[in-house]
Amino acid sequence: MKTSPWKTQLRQSITSSADLCEKLPQLAARRPVLDEVTATYPIFINSYIASMLKKPGDPLWQQFVPDPLELEDTNGMEDPLAEDSCAPVPNITHRYPDRVLFLVSNRCAVHCRFCTRKRKIGRQFNMTPKTISQGIDYIRQNPQVRDVLLSGGDPLLLSTATLANILSRLRAIPHVEIIRIGSRVPGVLPARVNPHLARTLARFKPLYINTHFNHPDEVTPQARRACTLLADAGIPLGCQTVLLKGINDSGTIIRELMQALVSMRVRPYYLHHMDYTRGTAHFRTSLTTGLNIITGLRGHVSGLCIPHYVIDLPGGGGKVPLTPEFIQELDGETLLIKNFQGRVFRYDICPEDVQTFKDKAHYGSA
Repeated sequence: MKTSPWKTQLRQSITSSADLCEKLPQLAARRPVLDEVTATYPIFINSYIASMLKKPGDPLWQQFVPDPLELEDTNGMEDPLAEDSCAPVPNITHRYPDRVLFLVSNRCAVHCRFCTRKRKIGRQFNMTPKTISQGIDYIRQNPQVRDVLLSGGDPLLLSTATLANILSRLRAIPHVEIIRIGSRVPGVLPARVNPHLARTLARFKPLYINTHFNHPDEVTPQARRACTLLADAGIPLGCQTVLLKGINDSGTIIRELMQALVSMRVRPYYLHHMDYTRGTAHFRTSLTTGLNIITGLRGHVSGLCIPHYVIDLPGGGGKVPLTPEFIQELDGETLLIKNFQGRVFRYDICPEDVQTFKDKAHYGSA
């Protein structure tokens, strides 16, 4: 039987520092320190991504090639979002009243060096048919849960039959209205998205996929084809981009990426500020950087291209949006509002709004 191309790409992955130095000989002199890094934070780079690694410092290299800086971060948190402490049963995080995060896979197509679940990825954390059934039972027994987000690892690395089984069991629960899948596969292993997978997923609508692109270099013809197959199957696509120092912390790069996403029917959803995950401090930008990027998008691209800039609060506080301040001042019953060009306009408000804006702590651009 012929092996699927995506399975071949996974089988040919870089899984050790020895593999890495063989593929990228310029790293051979750093082999001892790379051994240390990968002993703590495992490496996995499928052959599709490996073929696109150009030189140290390029956007893909920084995202996927281990860096000794990972071991220098001792202030980060193992579980910054308190996912494990909010788990009523294994691999379910129930933080918000009406929705749950459900981890159904412990494999990724590539190990991102900035991953929030760096503590788990590349390790055989407890994920079995039993824990899957426990998670589904928990959802069934909690009728307030109307929205289920499947994540991992990457759910699209499950076999199509296994994934369909999970989705059909969730669809059989009357109060589950929406199912979402979080997956980086369309951008980092696009061969996995084939017509059979797209047709299978289409059976379980309303189903949404939030994928993950961080740089325009990831928007390849193969990635476009993968997103087209899913969109043509009637599956809405969103993107959760992570703001990464030295990779995409530029208004020009983010603008190009957001426009590329919309052109292939992927709606920008979140621009994530880096979580306080141990081993990732070198990727973290200032909040001002993110706010300035969002400000720079306004007026220069369609509203479709503008994601929410969010922080996922440490300790399980959940996601909160950060927004640039365009309201400059309250003058009687008139707001002074700055537009994308920096010009200030007067906008009259009704009397009942006056107290609301008087109560604002401050005005001024961020």
